[in-house]
Amino acid sequence: MDEEKKLIYLDNAATTKTAPEVVEAMLPYFSELYGNPSSVYSFSQKSKEAITKARETIAKSLGARTEEIYFTAGGSEADNWALKATAEAYRQKGNHIITTKIEHHAVLHTCQWLEKQGYEVTYLDVDEFGTVKLDQLKKAIRPTTILISIMFANNEIGTIQPVEEIGQIAKEHGILFHTDAVQAFGQMPIQVDELHIDMLSSSAHKLNGPKGIGFLYIRKGVKIRNFVHGGAQERKRRAGTENVPGIVGYGAAVERAMRTMDERIAKEKELRDYLIGRILKEVPYTRLNGHRTKRLANNMNFSFQFIEGESLLIMLDMDGICGSSGSACTSGSLDPSHVLLAIGLPHEIAHGSLRLTLSDETTKEELDYVAESVKKIVEKLRGMSPLYEDFLRGH
Repeated sequence: MDEEKKLIYLDNAATTKTAPEVVEAMLPYFSELYGNPSSVYSFSQKSKEAITKARETIAKSLGARTEEIYFTAGGSEADNWALKATAEAYRQKGNHIITTKIEHHAVLHTCQWLEKQGYEVTYLDVDEFGTVKLDQLKKAIRPTTILISIMFANNEIGTIQPVEEIGQIAKEHGILFHTDAVQAFGQMPIQVDELHIDMLSSSAHKLNGPKGIGFLYIRKGVKIRNFVHGGAQERKRRAGTENVPGIVGYGAAVERAMRTMDERIAKEKELRDYLIGRILKEVPYTRLNGHRTKRLANNMNFSFQFIEGESLLIMLDMDGICGSSGSACTSGSLDPSHVLLAIGLPHEIAHGSLRLTLSDETTKEELDYVAESVKKIVEKLRGMSPLYEDFLRGH
């Protein structure tokens, strides 16, 4: 590998590279087929048809109906819409919402906002692997519970939740079930009917689509308030001229994700397990965060004792490796990850964490370079740590 040009991008949970075929599909809708889909003349109908086609592609991938897919500006907006609009629409029925302590901040901060509006929220604990305890979920249900919002797979530690069982519990109690599937959609098969999902959030830039476009799946019959007022777009539920190139790009990205899914999962799992094996074996005092097998195919999250994750990231960057210490949305924060604290890690260990997420372009050669780099950097950082020195002396 050319040293000057080396870039090993292992932060695909933060964002992915927009695939060339996705960019190609989008291009005509910027400067050739630029009509407003709401206009009546035939030139604009091409934009309208392109939106319909993308909506059909996405609906088919979930086993949903076309009219159940509503486009948004991304996953955070979809999460906000699902929670706020459901809370408002079902206020007469109750004011209690159940979620978990390891949700994305788009859900957690919305729940905190709802608490200020008089709603009650139960934040469920998770086990050491980040899995929701189903008996605790059942116990948390009250006559006033109107919504259960639990993510499909965690963005930091990759743990996949028992979504089908959660959906079944919600259905039996007549409670709506929303899942933030931003990390899972396109990375694993999801069928909304089989899993009893009433609402699902997703974002295109997590699966080689463009940034700034997402969707909220809303099951037909779910009473939910309009989110943006001012026009008839998205069946009057979210006003504003549609992001036509973004929607077209999302459709193309979903088509690509579905076509390559089986092969991609198999390849990523193999590479993931290879790097996990190397790092756990070759770097002492290291732990893998999240479930060993029930995790996203491309996700790895390690905690290295006696080091600061921030220093590790900076030194990896100097070696041309892009990783993260948690969620991209909170990477400016110096607090340890709320997810790692929720699975029981003490602050000092949570601070030394590293998340690496693969793409279908990642190679074994790159991962060997990463393993060597991590080994070298951790050793260097520990060599500068008085805590590590004391620990070794104690042993």
